[in-house]
Amino acid sequence: MVPDVNAAATPDRVPFEPARLGPLTLRNRIIKAATFEGRMKRGVVSDDLIEFHRRVAAGGAALTTLAYCAVSKNGRVSRDCLVFTPELVGDLRRLTEAVHDNGAAVAAQIGHAGLVAQNNSRRYPTTAPSTRLSPPALGVVLGAWVAQIAEIVELFGAAAGGAADAGFDAIELHLGHNYLLSSFLSPNLNRRRDEYGGSIENRLRFPRRVIAAVRNAIPQSMALWAKFNMSDGVDTGLWLDESIPMAQALAGDGHLDALELTGGSSLLNGMYFFRGEVPLREFAAAQSRLVGLGVRLVGSRILPEYPFEEAFFLEFSRQFRASLDLPLIYVGGVNTLDTIESLVGVEGFEFVAMARALLRDPDLPNKLADRRSTAGLCVHCNKCMATIYEGTHCVLPEVNSGLAATG
Repeated sequence: MVPDVNAAATPDRVPFEPARLGPLTLRNRIIKAATFEGRMKRGVVSDDLIEFHRRVAAGGAALTTLAYCAVSKNGRVSRDCLVFTPELVGDLRRLTEAVHDNGAAVAAQIGHAGLVAQNNSRRYPTTAPSTRLSPPALGVVLGAWVAQIAEIVELFGAAAGGAADAGFDAIELHLGHNYLLSSFLSPNLNRRRDEYGGSIENRLRFPRRVIAAVRNAIPQSMALWAKFNMSDGVDTGLWLDESIPMAQALAGDGHLDALELTGGSSLLNGMYFFRGEVPLREFAAAQSRLVGLGVRLVGSRILPEYPFEEAFFLEFSRQFRASLDLPLIYVGGVNTLDTIESLVGVEGFEFVAMARALLRDPDLPNKLADRRSTAGLCVHCNKCMATIYEGTHCVLPEVNSGLAATG
């Protein structure tokens, strides 16, 4: 079910006025959701990456999110992921300053890829809650030792401290899409029999340690939220009967300023959090010959097609809104002004995150705010997904946004 498009925003909560996210005051309620930019070759902060986020800020979003930032080399999705190290702080500060100069805040999405990590280097093997085969890793990934878990907790804290030094305003922790922390929450992927597996409390233990470590590593002036799976979208995976109690426990800990509600598995069901067409031909063409052949043969199994619906995660997200006092960020199928107004004014979500619509037109928030437009131009073809290896972009002709290419 989509939001009631005839419902107007309530007078005390409208999209395009300042709003609080933890210690931050954002200029409106529109957040640029984390979208892997494909502009950090070998983990370098490029001018193109800085420009990508500067354009989002100039386009009117209140906050843009740098994605995906690994806490270690073995936590990368690929070798072209950024890893937070002291050497990068100066370059990252150029990025945060460019965003701030255009009136927006900026968050760093940090995480560990776990089973989603691609096997680009045997020198940096990834890990998982339990030993199992991982298609992205092209082999078996070993379950984490207890000592490794403690080390990864420290790595998250160090990465968060680096983000603070680089001038980021917020941290988004990746607890979604079956990345490492998310996979520990999943009964399908976590088969451990120690204190990190089995019960809801045990499966939450590792993510809770990470959240506490990150909160302790950043100043009070920085906001902290988690991107959190409501459902894995696979049989025997995490679902609302367990994810809602988990979210309540995280809220009760008092470390998070918000939850961003998502779903799906980059490992097992990559279209669950996209919806729309599946560009298998483009995906295959963007890979090596061997991987491209695999995409053609079995790609439809892990990339099943779901028809696009406006606000496609709303029914699930409503269950969390009814169960939590914690501020919530809605993400999933937001393309129109009516939807945004309904989500914040009627449905009660504090913020709305957008991804593909802003990839198509980064100036969309400005256009919606002054009523030059009532909807984005994204057609949900998802062909942008196959461009992540060359700089993530919409494949359709560029929108005339009135923004300069540099600034």
